[in-house]
Amino acid sequence: MQILLGFIFGFLSSVGFGIVTNNPRRTLMPAGWVGAIAWVIYIVAGWYDHGVIMPNLLSAVVIGLLGNLAAILVRAPVNIFYVPCLVSLVPGAIIYDSMKNFTLGYDNLAAHGLIKALTVGLSLAIGFIIAEAISNKIYPPLKKYLEQKNR
Repeated sequence: MQILLGFIFGFLSSVGFGIVTNNPRRTLMPAGWVGAIAWVIYIVAGWYDHGVIMPNLLSAVVIGLLGNLAAILVRAPVNIFYVPCLVSLVPGAIIYDSMKNFTLGYDNLAAHGLIKALTVGLSLAIGFIIAEAISNKIYPPLKKYLEQKNR
């Protein structure tokens, strides 16, 4: 049940943020699928690793790989897929709580939250780097095939 709800809300959040950021209509459905799959990966990885690094890292790798594939298939810039799919992984609530704790004078809680947010941000960035390295090796033949097919 948790996976189904995660898939649905991951899809809706990616499509919704794609609408908010004025992405082309033809990219909304693929972005929704990529975001939904990434969120399911986040949930499943969270079952096995209760930290924040591995679920975010794996989700970022999935967004990077599937986002690049969708960009090739739909013929759109990859950022059109990265941005709406990444929204649900950004540690906004953690940063908010850290700033709230800082203003209330709970410096240790604030520092802990900020380090956690930085850790999530770094794991997302490293996940995208890994995905780009893999994509640059496996997707050029697909892109070349599609270009030849459309001539």
